[in-house]
Amino acid sequence: MGDLSKDINSNFVNNKVKALINIKFTANWINSNENEFFKKYAISPQQYNILRILRGAQKEIKVQTIKDRMIERAPNATRLMDKLCEKKLIKRIRSKDDRRIVYIKITKYGLELLCEIQKEISINFLDKLTEEEAIQLSDLLDKIR
Repeated sequence: MGDLSKDINSNFVNNKVKALINIKFTANWINSNENEFFKKYAISPQQYNILRILRGAQKEIKVQTIKDRMIERAPNATRLMDKLCEKKLIKRIRSKDDRRIVYIKITKYGLELLCEIQKEISINFLDKLTEEEAIQLSDLLDKIR
């Protein structure tokens, strides 16, 4: 790892194409590592994201609000929440005023799992970047979007 041209045995027509392929390749590498890490907790990275959103909200919030705040927009967010409910990590609360509105709240068990994950989660691959490089990378990614 470290030189995309060698990693995927390819040449590129220009540096912009190489940068695009590098973004996709790196995103896939990060996703693969995340998936592997979260296996031992029996949740997916998307489910972890839902739990973090709920912890940050500090109260029950609407399903749509969760979907809007997700890093990776998941068309199957409802199914992801169904699985979290089955594991007792979140709970659904129907609105008293309008039964069609459903709120989601993280449970005590969900908060405990987040604490456990927080102790083990590692982003040490970012240690290779200086603080200035991290700012530059973030700014460049913002510029692309």
